[in-house]
Parts: sequence; C-alpha cells; structure tokens
Amino acid sequence: MAAVLFSTGGAALKTEAFTALQVSGLRSAIAAIVLMLWIRRPLTLSRTIVAGSLMYAATVTLFVLATRWTTAANAIFLQSSAPLALILLGPWLLDERFRRRDIPFLVALAAGMWLAVAGAPSVTRTAPDPTTGNLAALASSLTWALTLASLRLVERDPSRQGAGLSMVVLGNAIAAAIAVPTLWPLPSAATSEWLTVLYLGVCQIALAYVLLTAAMRHLPAVEASLLLLVEPVLNPAWTWLVRGEQPGVTAIAGGAVILIATAFRTLLLNRSAR
Repeated sequence: MAAVLFSTGGAALKTEAFTALQVSGLRSAIAAIVLMLWIRRPLTLSRTIVAGSLMYAATVTLFVLATRWTTAANAIFLQSSAPLALILLGPWLLDERFRRRDIPFLVALAAGMWLAVAGAPSVTRTAPDPTTGNLAALASSLTWALTLASLRLVERDPSRQGAGLSMVVLGNAIAAAIAVPTLWPLPSAATSEWLTVLYLGVCQIALAYVLLTAAMRHLPAVEASLLLLVEPVLNPAWTWLVRGEQPGVTAIAGGAVILIATAFRTLLLNRSAR
C-alpha cells in the first residue's frame, strides 16, 4: 500500500505552477504537520534518528529534483537501485546477512534497471534536463538505502516501535527548511495545483510512511526495499496517464522485468515461510 501511494508522486510532482524546490518544501511541510498530528507525542531523538532524518531529507529533495529534470520513469528506476546498496551496507549497518537465493533476483533487478535507462531520454517539456536528473536520481538511491537502513534499525527494536515516524517528521521538517528560500513569493496557482500539493503531503508522504514504518517492524530492510519496487512499475504508468509522458519501450521493458522478478521472489518467500 505504501508503494502504491509513493508511485503517484511522479505525476503529481510535475505540477507546473511551482518550482521543484517549492513543491518539495510545501509537500514536506504538510507531511510533517500531518504526521505530528498523527503521533500526538514528542519526537523521539537519537543519533540514528537524526542521521536517518538527514538521509531522508536528502532523498525527498533529490527525488523531486530528479523527477522534474528527467522522466518519471528514469527517476524512479534509478532511485530503485537502493536494494543493491543495501546488500552491501546491510551486513555492516544492520547485521542482516545476504542470502544466496537473492542473487538471481538481483541479477534480474540489475537487468531491469539497465533496460530502464538504456535509451537516454530526450529533452522534453516534462524532462528538461535528463542528464542532471539521472545523476540526482542515482544520488537519491544511496540516500534512500541509508534511510531504509535507519528505519529498520529503530523499528526492529521493540522498545522503540514508532520511532521511525519521528525520523520521517524530522526529515520532512529539514526538507521544508531547505526549500524555505524558494517559497516566497508563491506563484498564483490554480486550485487544482494547490490540491495536488496537499495530496502529496497528506497521502503520498504522510499516509505512505505510516504504512511503511509499520512494515519495517517486521521486514528486513532489503526485503522491504524489494517489495517497494512495485512503485517504479506503477510510477511511469500514472505519469503517462496524467501528464502524457511516455517512458519509452526500454523503460517499459525494464519495469516488466522488475515486476515479474519481484512477484516471483515474493511467491518464493511466501512458500518457504509455510
């Protein structure tokens, strides 16, 4: 459910009335307020939570910039290479060992990622700077991996359950602060554009992270990041339907490979757990 909500960001973030940093700042400010009302208690703070919130703030800011500069498909597929980083970081940060049965999945994942970006996107109205956008998306994949690792660290501890939302609130506050210099003057935007930004903060961020932090109490970081790969499959589809942005044949092929590999691996996990 979190992945489905996340996937709607590609289309919504391409609203033209606001700059990339304005969308990022407003979305994060709304999300921080909504989540504070949800948790209704003082934020839990620790070194892990503060470090994770910085990685989260970098992730959401970089991803908004990537989505605005390149195609939604390229932005999300490149960011979704996070499981590769988690495979390397997991044993060191989380003491969660890599399993050999994940190797075929990771090979398929790498092939899907390569297909997604094999055809360099041309400059279009919705993708004005594809090269810079792709670099921002790659950077966000590393910060996203570190965010997931931090969420797993705090949520797997029974004494600190729910602390992950403190990380998300603080991270959104930091992301909003980063964008403050760009927020004034706000543009004269249509009601539909403001509603889009409101949706981004309330549903695409706040509600999605309520669901994600609950999941992180029970799932290893790598497994959670793999299940979230449903997002890059749906993201380009929403953007095509809403914004008319065509991801290209190779991007569609890459999405198909990722979806099939994720579904197959999930079925195997469910069967082995019985």
